[in-house]
Amino acid sequence: MTLALDSAAQDLLFREARTANTFTDEPVTEEQVQAIYDLVKFGPTAFNQSPLRVVLVRSDEARERLVSHMAEGNQAKTASAPLVAILAADNEFHEELPTLFPHFPQAKDMFFAERPVREQAAALNAALQAAYFIVGVRAAGLAAGPMTGFDFAGVQKEFLDDDHTPLMVINIGKPGEDASFPRSPRLAYDEVITTV
Repeated sequence: MTLALDSAAQDLLFREARTANTFTDEPVTEEQVQAIYDLVKFGPTAFNQSPLRVVLVRSDEARERLVSHMAEGNQAKTASAPLVAILAADNEFHEELPTLFPHFPQAKDMFFAERPVREQAAALNAALQAAYFIVGVRAAGLAAGPMTGFDFAGVQKEFLDDDHTPLMVINIGKPGEDASFPRSPRLAYDEVITTV
């Protein structure tokens, strides 16, 4: 059986797509980011909670502040990427549930009244949305360089607040010279999929 998505799109989104470590200096426009969001916002989350929040780091001053919190091996690429996004989980996502899940507005208080429950749900569902975001960046013909090598507490204090937990930092742009490492192996179908 074949996929409904044509082979070129499969290559763009998955087979030929790579994590980028270098980028050209071609800017990433607000229109491109809007198009990415307008696509990936339709990805499913539990209760349609949509807890992902994105901080775009565009100014030189903000970029310097962010680079200071990155692991040493991630500093140069973060400093030179055309656009950097901080992806975070909104732990107060439940406030939006009456709008986002209108057929069951009681979900806000019935399931998410307690902060630890919200934090767990936000982390899982925002991570799911982060994956959609990466695929959306690829769909825009751009490359993503997602990283978790940074001072999480420092990034939270510098760019977020106590209600938002940073998940990852993503460098975004057109891939530059020697942008990717050789592709690492993947597990085979029968190593992952089990039928019971």
